[in-house]
Amino acid sequence: MKYNFPDSKGYFGRFGGRFVPETLIPALDELENGYRKIRRDPVFRKEYRRLLQDFAGRPTPLYFAARMTGDLGRARIYIKREDLAHTGAHKINNALGQALLARRLGKTRIIAETGAGQHGVAAATAAAFLGLACEVYMGEEDIRRQHLNVVRMEKLGARVVPVSSGSRTLKDAVNEAIRDWVSNVDHTYYLLGSVVGPHPYPMMVRDFQAVIGEEIKKEFGRRGNRLPDYLIACVGGGSNAAGMFYPFISYSRVRKIGVEAGGTGGKSGASLGRGRPGVLHGAYTYLLQDKDGQIAEAHSISAGLDYPGVGPELSYWKEAGLVEYHQVSDREAIRGFKYLCQTEGIIPALESSHAVAFLLKFIRKTRKGENVVLNLSGRGDKDLGIVEKK
Repeated sequence: MKYNFPDSKGYFGRFGGRFVPETLIPALDELENGYRKIRRDPVFRKEYRRLLQDFAGRPTPLYFAARMTGDLGRARIYIKREDLAHTGAHKINNALGQALLARRLGKTRIIAETGAGQHGVAAATAAAFLGLACEVYMGEEDIRRQHLNVVRMEKLGARVVPVSSGSRTLKDAVNEAIRDWVSNVDHTYYLLGSVVGPHPYPMMVRDFQAVIGEEIKKEFGRRGNRLPDYLIACVGGGSNAAGMFYPFISYSRVRKIGVEAGGTGGKSGASLGRGRPGVLHGAYTYLLQDKDGQIAEAHSISAGLDYPGVGPELSYWKEAGLVEYHQVSDREAIRGFKYLCQTEGIIPALESSHAVAFLLKFIRKTRKGENVVLNLSGRGDKDLGIVEKK
């Protein structure tokens, strides 16, 4: 299977595109042209690879979870340890790449949005490293839930801007970041944290995160030239899942499974499972809507999955049958969190705990001799206050 998405207009099948004010088109054109140049630039590629290794700590381990495997008694379970990357999550992969691009484009100020705070921390880290000013928009509800990451951003020199509109979560932070960018586009770079938004962001973030899947592929090659049988990742906006799945998307025998936030009490963050196509933050994709087509409020116990949309490429993968998506409730996620803590001595982010919880149900469908890789997108220090109350 030949996979050449997005097309020249930024579409993955019928999803994607650019639905933005005219004032942003020149900035997006500048961004796309700059990105296409650096992709071919050996100097940029060498610097980016060096930073991933020496600063971010890559490659992250592909860890064989022996106790889980023995306890569950089916397929061998491997965990891709993105929680061990610098700043504690996969977000640093993309933040470093985009911050280098911002410097190449002559921008002096970075803005970012964040929900769980991990992208905000990564953006603040990259900005501090490169000597760029940084402001991070964050919903007031997420500031309350993720206080530790707020402190980390501020200590790194970033200004955290509270967002009090709407549900006061990630969606509203994105809205405010886009408004800022429209007003300050000449000297400001919007460092978007997931595979959402207008073209070229979904493509660009996917490419920077694809190091996750490439490392998995390389590691399995070293272990006998086999591909994993199953890949499992949580899905909010979708960057960790896109980074894991994309290098395997042409391998039909590798079953790729995304796990959305099933939430509680009828409220969820499951855009692919419970939503329908529409336009959100500059792209046509699956999103949560009410009967009148207005954006519905998302809910998840994990701030990083508390988003009413998803990346357009993940929407395409759903309709093309390339990736399957399932849901895990808040309660199940807590169970997954506790299980990994007490079985492997690893404290996962609540986002990743959704993938763990799904694996606990799914494992009985696997066989001995098969291999499952679960992407542990981040560490759970930030979530201990939430889990402590459960």
